[in-house]
Amino acid sequence: MPLRTIAVDFNSFFASCEQQEQPELRGRPVAVVPVLAATTCCISVNYAAKARGVKAEMGVAEAQLHCPELALVEARPEVYIRYHRRLLEVIESCIHVTHVKSIDEMECDLTATFAAPEKALAVARQIKAEVRRRVGICLTSSIGIAPNWLLAKLASDMQKPDGLVMLDEEDIPGRLLRLKVRDFLGIGSAMEARLLEYGIDTPAKLYAATKAELRGIWGGVNGERMYRRLRGEVIPEDMEEHKTVGHSHVLPPALRTEAKALAVLHRLLQKAALRLRNIGYHAAGLMVFVGFQEGEKWSEEIRFNETQDTLKLTLALKQLWEQRPGGGERRKPQQVGLRLFRLVPDSGHTPDLFEHEQQHARKKLHDAVDLLNQTYGNGSIYYGGAFGVTDNAPMRISFTRIPTPELEEIDPHRMRRVRPKPPVVVRDDEAGA
Repeated sequence: MPLRTIAVDFNSFFASCEQQEQPELRGRPVAVVPVLAATTCCISVNYAAKARGVKAEMGVAEAQLHCPELALVEARPEVYIRYHRRLLEVIESCIHVTHVKSIDEMECDLTATFAAPEKALAVARQIKAEVRRRVGICLTSSIGIAPNWLLAKLASDMQKPDGLVMLDEEDIPGRLLRLKVRDFLGIGSAMEARLLEYGIDTPAKLYAATKAELRGIWGGVNGERMYRRLRGEVIPEDMEEHKTVGHSHVLPPALRTEAKALAVLHRLLQKAALRLRNIGYHAAGLMVFVGFQEGEKWSEEIRFNETQDTLKLTLALKQLWEQRPGGGERRKPQQVGLRLFRLVPDSGHTPDLFEHEQQHARKKLHDAVDLLNQTYGNGSIYYGGAFGVTDNAPMRISFTRIPTPELEEIDPHRMRRVRPKPPVVVRDDEAGA
């Protein structure tokens, strides 16, 4: 069973970037938050904070009870993307990066020249040394070496922070039997519960299950793939499919009114529509979500003929907003989000027969708006529904998607420390057309 894969996982990535950028944060417990408010949650926490009981996704108020001296830093996605790109360059100079799994995880292929254990370990140490020398001392990583991605990822999780673990043929499954079933990539809470229904509650029982049993538990071919990956086989990942495009935002206290929340939703929708056009898809559904400060939640969705037209999507947003429950200003919105779904690629899109000329004109309009935003920064020109909040719906980074600042950030030129021109507002009419 040859060694084929290196998994590089950067430790507490957002917090580490902030400590590299701000030396006064080094040696202190740090949490990165979406906004500086006690009602939000921690996005990323460093190991000094973890040692005090602070966890990612923990509310700030609770985190401060665990660690009163916790340093809170407002998230700066453009900084983390800049570091991500620098790290990719450094790793690529040591070994080829075959897949970018997330903003802080990369997969590298060992098969060309580094399959021997001593060479694999040497290149892993080289990655660590070059990152330290060329990027910074705070950007530590845990590296796993194994026959495939699943096992390499497990190896990278076995020693944190700043670890290096190799799982060779004689280590599998022995060294993995001390883990929890939930530690295995591809086993979340729902699958863990399903495995428990079949009496599988340890890695030993997971390895003992037959190919047919796992196929039945997973309900198809993914169970067989798990069986084979556990034994070191390389199974190609499914081709990426875009299923949804969405954004969400925790509102700062000044925006916790219905009017401001709606304006932020307009801003998020305009960003989502730009992404939709950029990836070459149309959407046939929109879901809107609002979370209130009192803990209540509201969501609703609407379906329509597939489109990538911002103005048509704006009309759908207005229709959904009119369906929200009452409560007025007594209910303070704390978080808003939306998701475009039922996506259709451009190649499968059927134009509306009766609106061909209008669609052609709209396409020219959107092409012009998109070009201006990509040239001068997203938000340089926008539709009037988002007036007053363009600086309050910033780019966010999820675990599986790395944003393109040129498409999403209000001011992507901050990557180069240049300010864009003042924004231009495009008026929405009453019908949203």
